[in-house]
Amino acid sequence: MDKVSFGFEEVSPDEKTERVGAVFSRVARRYDLMNDLMSGGLHRPWKDLFVRRVRPRAGETILDMAGGTGDIAFRLARGGARVMVADINADMLAVGEERAKRRGIQGLAWSVQNAEALGFADASFDAYTIAFGIRNVTHIDRALVEAHRVLKIGGRFFCLEFSTTTWPGFARLYDAYSLNVVPKLGKAVARDEESYRYLVESIRRFPPMARFRAMIETAGFTQTKAEPILGGLVAIHSGWKV
Repeated sequence: MDKVSFGFEEVSPDEKTERVGAVFSRVARRYDLMNDLMSGGLHRPWKDLFVRRVRPRAGETILDMAGGTGDIAFRLARGGARVMVADINADMLAVGEERAKRRGIQGLAWSVQNAEALGFADASFDAYTIAFGIRNVTHIDRALVEAHRVLKIGGRFFCLEFSTTTWPGFARLYDAYSLNVVPKLGKAVARDEESYRYLVESIRRFPPMARFRAMIETAGFTQTKAEPILGGLVAIHSGWKV
C-alpha cells in the first residue's frame, strides 16, 4: 500500500486522515491562540495580505476550504462576498460558527467537506481559498483537481501555506525554534505537545514553492504565481481557471 507523510512518519492514507482529524479535534479550542504564540502574531498580517490578494467582491461566492475557525472567512465577508466555510473537521467548524455568532458576522455558510472529494457541483464558485490547510490534506494533488473543478471559468485559486525560507541564517533560527520551542508551547498552552510536533513536522514535509506551483499547474490552473513572505517561510500561491 502507498504511504503518505504524517509529520516525519510514513503512514497509510487512511491512517493519516484519521490522525490529522484527531489532531485538529484536540486543538480546535486553542487553535487561534496557538497561532498567535507560534508566529508571534504574524499570522494575522499574513492573512490580511492573503485576503487583499484574493480581492473579494460583493455578489461573488467563495469557497474557503479548511476554513475551520473562520479567520479567513471573516476577512472575506468584509468585502461583501458570500462565503462557504468548509472543513473536514466538525469540531473546528463548530468553533468558527460560535465565533461568527458572537461577532454578528453575516453571509457565511458552514459545511463539513473533504477537500479531496467536495460535495459541490462543477463551476460553483468564483474563488477558492485555503490557508494553512493544504499541507494536512492526505492527497494534495486530488484536492487541487477538486479546487479546479468547483471553480467557474475565470475563477481564481489562492493558497496561503508555510514553505521553505531561502534566507540561510533565518532558516536555521526558525528550524531550531519550531522544532524545539513550538511543541513545548503546545504542551504548556494546549496541553498537547504531540499535535504541535506534528504541525511543525508537516511544514518540513510540504513541497518547496517551485514544486507546489508545478502541482497547481498540473491540476489545470494557469497564470500561477508563488509570492514568498520572509524569504519563503510562508508563501501565497495563486492560479486561474481559464
